[in-house]
Amino acid sequence: MGLKVYLSGEIHTDWREQIIAGTKGLDVSFFSPVTDHDASDDCGVTLLGAEESKFWHDRKGAMINAIRTRKGLGDADVIVVRFGDEYKQWNAAFDAGYAAALGKSIIVLNPPQHQHALKEIHAAALAVAEEPEQVVEILSYVLKGSLRG
Repeated sequence: MGLKVYLSGEIHTDWREQIIAGTKGLDVSFFSPVTDHDASDDCGVTLLGAEESKFWHDRKGAMINAIRTRKGLGDADVIVVRFGDEYKQWNAAFDAGYAAALGKSIIVLNPPQHQHALKEIHAAALAVAEEPEQVVEILSYVLKGSLRG
């Protein structure tokens, strides 16, 4: 049994790379939103034409990115949603809610200081981790049915 895992959320640290490296040798395939911040912000106007208003500039990009996000969340077996320290990941909150509505298995990854702020998102999750290594251990357990030791 393999797993398709969507890695959602914060793009400013290497948490994705840590999880991917930690699951090497397991039957896991990963995908995620576009993590190139400029490409993600500007895809709409690059593909569909410039906008004078920043609102419409951002909206075009958000709509194009939503196509990728909905596809990724829909195809995934497990969604890992990362909320980091430095930035507010409103899109990750949307992804968690959308994944929950789809009945997907959700693992939330966040530092302990965000426990209270994310309590509703935690309630939709099947696991809440504080470190990428914990996510690796969860994925390994799900696939193997045994604890690493």
